[in-house]
Amino acid sequence: MESKLGTYALIMRSESNAEFQVGKWGRIAIVPGYYIYVGSAFGPGGVRARILRHCRVSKPKHWHIDYLSDFVNPISAWYSYEQKKLEHKWAQVFSEMSETTPIKGFGCSDCNCYTHLFATSAKPDLERFPVAVGGGIKTWLYLTSCRQNS
Repeated sequence: MESKLGTYALIMRSESNAEFQVGKWGRIAIVPGYYIYVGSAFGPGGVRARILRHCRVSKPKHWHIDYLSDFVNPISAWYSYEQKKLEHKWAQVFSEMSETTPIKGFGCSDCNCYTHLFATSAKPDLERFPVAVGGGIKTWLYLTSCRQNS
């Protein structure tokens, strides 16, 4: 993964039930299963910096995802170095997939999307997603050392 600008979908897994406060947004309950968070990385360090930040255990809580990351483990990321923000299109694609459950209002306080977080009981499959968003998707697999070194 490079330090280029782009859009990403972080795939995470929860192995337990939890309920917690997400800043001023509200409370969220999670169950064992998978979670997909869609975001963009158009700041310093691009996709690499943003994904590695999400992997860190200790960090200031700025975004909704920062609260969730205390209760889930990253397993992979799908990303694109397309120079335009695709997070809204990607969120719409995930919203239309029958196997995902949108979590209303999460991670989208700065846009008009319904959500940027999706739950699913089965591990997400990259087979259909690139076709739905127009291709150009790369995959990063989480390594245990990510949390230790970031």
